[in-house]
Amino acid sequence: MAPKWRELADKLAEQIKSGELPPGRQLPHIRDLVEAGEGSKSTVHAAYRALEAEGLVTSSRGHGTVVRKQEPLKRLGIARYDKAKWRDGDEVAFIADRVASGRAHKRGEQTQNVSRVPATPLVAAAHGLPEGSEVYARARLVKEGDQPTHTLTSYYRPEHVEGTRLVDPTPGPAGKGGGYRVLYDAGYEIDHMREELFARAAVPEEAALLQLTPGEWVVELHRTTYTADRTVVEFAIGIHAASRFAWAYDFKVPDSAEGATQ
Repeated sequence: MAPKWRELADKLAEQIKSGELPPGRQLPHIRDLVEAGEGSKSTVHAAYRALEAEGLVTSSRGHGTVVRKQEPLKRLGIARYDKAKWRDGDEVAFIADRVASGRAHKRGEQTQNVSRVPATPLVAAAHGLPEGSEVYARARLVKEGDQPTHTLTSYYRPEHVEGTRLVDPTPGPAGKGGGYRVLYDAGYEIDHMREELFARAAVPEEAALLQLTPGEWVVELHRTTYTADRTVVEFAIGIHAASRFAWAYDFKVPDSAEGATQ
């Protein structure tokens, strides 16, 4: 039998998901639920903490516990990197996500910091460099309005990006078409990429930066971008607030037998 706090959390979660408790609605005061026989003060506290950890509500001093907006951004998979967007237009990847989600975007919603740093073992392995080699780190914090959605740090070999807009710390995308257009103009046309996803609890620094409630999870993304000759021109690590995104991948299913006969 589930503990009393879990039963209460499930009951409130169902009301949230059904729309009975809509986004922006404040949950009942703890004392009201105690008086209604839903459990002790500690039971209600535990239920509210569980709802926070599940990304269904947010709590703040002066506003109580409020139902969170349950309309995550679409985080496109393959379609967000369509060359027609960045090579022939000016729609960088995070803006493609906003367009697909029917959401507005502003240039100032992406900030960045560029620096030369020693390559960590992970970054060095991705680029095929000795550990500690200097690379450029282009770190971005992306927001929707005032709320952060994710961080993304791209690592580049200096010889690929020196003197380009990718090492310019001006806020916002790196000009028309963003980073991939800059690489294209420098003679490095991206051809394919690999993305790996890892779900985990946020560490305190990430929770503070992304304005997450205690116990919320993130999706860590590792993206390796190649040219046609398999030169790695970018390795990126993204930290995404898990409850703020819905990930979508649409792709042609490979047919190895068909490929073998060609």
